[in-house]
Amino acid sequence: MTLHTLAVTFAIAVGVWLVAIAALYAFGKPRAARELVTLVPNLLRLFRGLMRDPRVPRRAKVLLALGAVWLASPIDLLPEFLPVIGPLDDAIVAAVVLRYLVTHTGRGVIEDHWQGQPETLDRVLRLFGRAELTDDDVRPVKGRVTNRTS
Repeated sequence: MTLHTLAVTFAIAVGVWLVAIAALYAFGKPRAARELVTLVPNLLRLFRGLMRDPRVPRRAKVLLALGAVWLASPIDLLPEFLPVIGPLDDAIVAAVVLRYLVTHTGRGVIEDHWQGQPETLDRVLRLFGRAELTDDDVRPVKGRVTNRTS
């Protein structure tokens, strides 16, 4: 992937993010828009809870730790002071980490620790193609958990 392709992809993601928040407000859903804006704090709480959960494999906890450092770091691709788009890079990193976690631990483990609106978690997981997985799609194999559909 070239830098130009990455930049275009990122610009499209920013545009979708802004349109989604504007659409939520326009259609009278300010609560959902606020949840989208408060996604990063909810994700940090989720990651903290998952780090303490014995059902989460060690490899997933390492990825969680890296994701949490990214979320908490003042150094971002987009500065946090930019309204709405500031947390976008954080949301993308968190969604990738969540996809890995759902695949390797099961959706129920994620839901047990999610403190935001369930619809927001559904949207994030659906964005990266993991909303359809259930705990039945995940099984332990030699001390780790893997997705049966892979």
